[in-house]
Amino acid sequence: MTLRTTIDFLLHDWLNTSALTERERFVDHSRETFDAVLDTCERIAREKYAPFNRLVDVEEPRTVTEPDGSLRVVLPAATLEAHKAYAASGMLSAAQDFEVGGMQLPYSVEAAANAFFACASVSIGSGMLTTGNANLLMTHGTALQKEVFAKNEFSGRFSGTMCLSEPQAGSSLSDVATRAMPDGEGFEADPLGGRYRLKGNKMWISSGEHELTDNIIHLVLAKIPDADGKLVPGTRGISLFIVPKKLVDTQGALTGVRNDVALAGLNHKLGWRGTTNTLLNFGEGTFPVGQGGYDGKGSGAVGYLVGQPGKGLQCMFHMMNEARIGVGIAATMLGMAGYYASLDYARNRPQGRPMGVGGKDASQPQVAIIEHADVKRMLLAQKSYCEGALALELYCARLVDEHHTAGGATADDARLLLEVLTPIAKSWPSEWCLEANSLAIQIHGGYGYTRDFPVEQYWRDNRLNMIHEGTHGIQATDLLGRKVLMEEGRGLKLLAARMTTSIAHAALFPALAVHGAALAQALQQVAVATQKAWATGNPTEALANAVPYMQAFGHTVLAWIWLDVATKALEHDPAQSSPATQGRMGAARFFFHYELPKIAAWLSVVESRDTTCAALPDHAF
Repeated sequence: MTLRTTIDFLLHDWLNTSALTERERFVDHSRETFDAVLDTCERIAREKYAPFNRLVDVEEPRTVTEPDGSLRVVLPAATLEAHKAYAASGMLSAAQDFEVGGMQLPYSVEAAANAFFACASVSIGSGMLTTGNANLLMTHGTALQKEVFAKNEFSGRFSGTMCLSEPQAGSSLSDVATRAMPDGEGFEADPLGGRYRLKGNKMWISSGEHELTDNIIHLVLAKIPDADGKLVPGTRGISLFIVPKKLVDTQGALTGVRNDVALAGLNHKLGWRGTTNTLLNFGEGTFPVGQGGYDGKGSGAVGYLVGQPGKGLQCMFHMMNEARIGVGIAATMLGMAGYYASLDYARNRPQGRPMGVGGKDASQPQVAIIEHADVKRMLLAQKSYCEGALALELYCARLVDEHHTAGGATADDARLLLEVLTPIAKSWPSEWCLEANSLAIQIHGGYGYTRDFPVEQYWRDNRLNMIHEGTHGIQATDLLGRKVLMEEGRGLKLLAARMTTSIAHAALFPALAVHGAALAQALQQVAVATQKAWATGNPTEALANAVPYMQAFGHTVLAWIWLDVATKALEHDPAQSSPATQGRMGAARFFFHYELPKIAAWLSVVESRDTTCAALPDHAF
């Protein structure tokens, strides 16, 4: 099976994406238009991304010093060509209205199309942050902010970032210290939004500096001081600002004035080496803008308020949640790329001989390593992790479509299900598709950790995804501490109801009935563990083992996904006559036999509220 045939099955046979064309928003589309988008993206990824994946890993972004002392980033020409091709495809605005130049594609189709780019070269990038940035402005920005900033991002003329982390704060957004001061008299009347001057430092900003586009639009979290000049503690004092690299007028034209945003340096990461990752200084006087500012000499980067003061984090979560699904897809496709590479290697690498009753016969010719049971085990693990994760991500993308277009209770249920599943959609692939990459290296043997083969790069690239957009600990705390409890546990009940429906459908097929029973037992175990974790009502005790809880929860969700996918496969091919059906059934069987039983160990420490980790004093380490 190819990636395309897998995507086609999941989108059309399993999720019945064509049914969306009956809704008003998608009525101009058909299976043919969806396929045309997939064809285009598959071709661009094959021609403009895949051939340069190793190039951008080796020729990392570098800086040169300009005559004015500022730093400029240099990227390979292939990165610019890939960006141009992606922007020309229309994918930056794929889900937007026709009226703003979009294609009004379902998000599930957009996500599937972007999977090709992530598989070909996640390091070159495919505009995830730009699209998320513009989508946020379309939801929370003013009419002029949408026109000037968002639409130029959708066209590819501008690009976008999200600037949250700071060197001293990391993921602890409560400790954000970037300040935003009103920019003189009449600051609130600027047509582009309330005008402020920002000063501070942001770290780990992907695509924070480059020359791929005419402008870079930074979305920056900062705090507005109170009347005494003090910053409000916690996250409730955080506001959100548009801070363009170059100032623009109300028509979106560049004014020729450089904003006071300066590149302080590049972060040199383990993976994603083709993506510029930056430390940015805002408002430190490198590029003074006009009069006023912090010191009366123009210091302070000009920024325009998005939404209401103090409500910035709520706005930013719109972008962050979307980015978390994007990270899940990136992790999935890196795992998939490693799987395809190791599958090809296993089929073509002769080594060893079959073990007969009398042992191995050295006089017989060697066999391809795919004939060895342990290599098949590793390949099946990769297949079950990666194809299962892809199904999960597309299911979550379909929930986005349901939330936006179904209406009524169906839309609300989709919203709540997505809330519960988002931590899994981000974290599960970033852990288990990374494990798939590790297995890909193992299958290659000694060649696997050399740079002569691509699997070591896939592992390095994927290792970042466990940290991107919220670490495992953050996602786990969100899941057990908030998501499964919200609205009196209604989201968890909705998920359980969908699993129960899948179990009933699977029971019609003898080959799946035993898996359905195993899933029902796992679901009960998760429910009991959730209850026991919170039995004392003490968050410290309940959340001490949030990560094992999330691992068990995620495995249960993936078992459900595989059960549902396998059921659909048997509906289409009850005799299991096609290799595709045999492969899906084998992967489902592997997951239920080898993976789902792991949840008992994870949940045991959750149920007992084990304090081994939380209670050990630091001096004992």
